Amino acid sequence: MALTKEGFLKLVKSASASSVSDIHIRTDEKPCFRLRGDLVPVNTEPTTAADIKLVCQIMIKNAEVIKNLDNIREHDGSFSIPGLCRIRYNFFRYQGKMGLILRLISDKIPTTEELKLPPVINKIASANAGLVLVTGATGSGKSSTLAAMINYINKTSAVHILTLEDPVEFVHQPIKARITQREIGQDTDDFGLALRAALRQDPDIILIGEMRDAETIGIAIKAAETGHLVFGTVHTTDALSTIGRLISMFPPDEQHAVRNRIADNLHATISQRLLKTVDGKGRVATQEIMINNPGIRESILDATKTKEIYLYIEKGKNGSGSQSFDQHITKLYKAGTISMEEAKSNASKPEDFERNLMFGEGQEE
Repeated sequence: MALTKEGFLKLVKSASASSVSDIHIRTDEKPCFRLRGDLVPVNTEPTTAADIKLVCQIMIKNAEVIKNLDNIREHDGSFSIPGLCRIRYNFFRYQGKMGLILRLISDKIPTTEELKLPPVINKIASANAGLVLVTGATGSGKSSTLAAMINYINKTSAVHILTLEDPVEFVHQPIKARITQREIGQDTDDFGLALRAALRQDPDIILIGEMRDAETIGIAIKAAETGHLVFGTVHTTDALSTIGRLISMFPPDEQHAVRNRIADNLHATISQRLLKTVDGKGRVATQEIMINNPGIRESILDATKTKEIYLYIEKGKNGSGSQSFDQHITKLYKAGTISMEEAKSNASKPEDFERNLMFGEGQEE
């Protein structure tokens, strides 16, 4: 049976009601839901190439793209179903077939409390200036964390927040703040152009959807240097790899200067993974949080001391609010949020997790 517009909307509604994060639609296969991290086939007929073209016609508003769909190899965009959710989609080809990945984004902006994020996240969002990077693999909840932080600022500060996204995901309505959300490809041609223009648009806070290249990183650091609070995402696993990635984007003869600028302007990194909760009903973010301090700054400046950052992160737990992944995993386990199996399989250093349990670390202060 051919898929209809009503059938597509029913599929999305079912996914949204079940807290599905992504829908996979591929030629001659049953759709799959990503539910709590696992791919689960939907009990329905396989989707055909015609079905996928129909879904594209529903979601893609660019007539030129639809006209040339048979010749397009990949295409990104967003689509909104009022009262239900927004969808970030990726159309792609594989082995001569067509596929779609749909990321479901709630119409409701999450709060840091609803996401069960540590209170220090609101403190980081309240910084006056500097670079704040949220990192992690695709699907680790970076967008939700950033949305919750922007939501907190929106509720508490009369500032101008400018976001540059590809595409726009969570749509914020002004509360105390004025929010300008610009979509790459629709409102501006690329991140570089948008960022250069951003500095002339009187923002207090700039959010960059993804730090993709040296130009973007360089302008973001410049914005932080000139007194702006800059948020961005990087596809890295932790603070150490994030700093290394930023520096490696630049030519060797520029890396020393960039290292100095990062040391001076990086306010915090928030690296996260999603773990399954013990009740089987969802997932929770576990976070490594690094808040810059004199020791971390010195470790960034001196490449031979960079690994010492981990020590400062662990020591900062009862002071600045920094915490390692394993400290947070221990806390989640002791609170009964995650199982022992989930904790041990996701610990960065299983021996540290065992030590934290033995010596009572990771509890509420």
